[in-house]
Amino acid sequence: MTLSLFAATLPGLGPFAAQELWELGAANVKSVPGGVEFRGTPRDLYRANLHARTPSRILVRVGGFTATAFYDLRRKASRLEWERYLAPGQPVAIKATCHKSKLYHSEAVAQRVAGAIGDRLGSTMAHHKGNDEADSLSSDLLLLVRLDHDRCTISVDSSGELLHRRGYRLATAKAPLRETLAAGVLMASGWDKTSPLIDPFCGSGTIPIEAALMARNVAPGRARRFAFMDWPGSDPVVWESLLAEAGAGVKDARPIILASDRDAGAIESARANAERAGVAHLIEFSRRAVSGIEPPPTRGWIVTNPPYGVRLSEDQDVRNLYARFGSVIRAKCPGWRVAMLTGHLQLQRAVGLSFDEGVALVNGGLRVRLFRAAVE
Repeated sequence: MTLSLFAATLPGLGPFAAQELWELGAANVKSVPGGVEFRGTPRDLYRANLHARTPSRILVRVGGFTATAFYDLRRKASRLEWERYLAPGQPVAIKATCHKSKLYHSEAVAQRVAGAIGDRLGSTMAHHKGNDEADSLSSDLLLLVRLDHDRCTISVDSSGELLHRRGYRLATAKAPLRETLAAGVLMASGWDKTSPLIDPFCGSGTIPIEAALMARNVAPGRARRFAFMDWPGSDPVVWESLLAEAGAGVKDARPIILASDRDAGAIESARANAERAGVAHLIEFSRRAVSGIEPPPTRGWIVTNPPYGVRLSEDQDVRNLYARFGSVIRAKCPGWRVAMLTGHLQLQRAVGLSFDEGVALVNGGLRVRLFRAAVE
């Protein structure tokens, strides 16, 4: 059975998710607004959830059709093969969005789809799920209904909890970086997974932890549950075989990874997170200011997410921090590569390196860019 699939991503991560899915053997991989379209078997679906580091969730397209009236919507939705994904009476959360369509009331659209599921299965416990609940930890199966110019697309979420929730980041510092974004930043930096890597503003440790997991080829979804596991048609034998393959593929890689922060609480959180991730022995954590970094003699990468400053015009200290960061790495890390995530062009300029135009991303709702440069 071939499924029509969609990997939803944070803005800017689509190209990296597409590369991952292509390497995982997915077919017809195509970057589109909001993520990546691809096709595959149920095994490919399971593999994407298990291995892909940058998507937020993996959706299965249940069906698509044109609907300009509510009775039409319910009738056509009732023809879809809901029994593949739902048992009668199973709780379902429906999130509906409408754009330039004759049917513009999202709650009414969700109600009709819930009724269609009941028509097909005999009963349902569906309810409408608003936009503010979309990323909740509800155990209900999530359905996404999108009406765009009268074209209705219905998808079922195969992931459950968002994929950035790997299970290790229970302790957080200020402004934590999502695991999916950290993985995308590492991919965009060009880090080769073997050279030394330094994060001098490590916070809760997400970048160095994701780097260690990538270097060892540890599947990010190895220790969590997914929504597809509860589908009537799920195949636990296939899943167990994929877990076995993932375990066999773990490498004994030990690149030098140095993570530091001047905040003692952040370092404590980072160490605890690394322990849960199983990579604490691969990362050297230390409390120190950026001026105190001690790079190894072998050239490598600096990949980091420094503080942005909320009111840049009022915060000279942040700009001074970036200028000091630039001075330190020019003095101590000649020949290294730098990838720095920041939300302000003025801060990027304060570093004093010849950065590229950067990769546009979003971090915690803020528009940011990952700037890259060589230290001369």
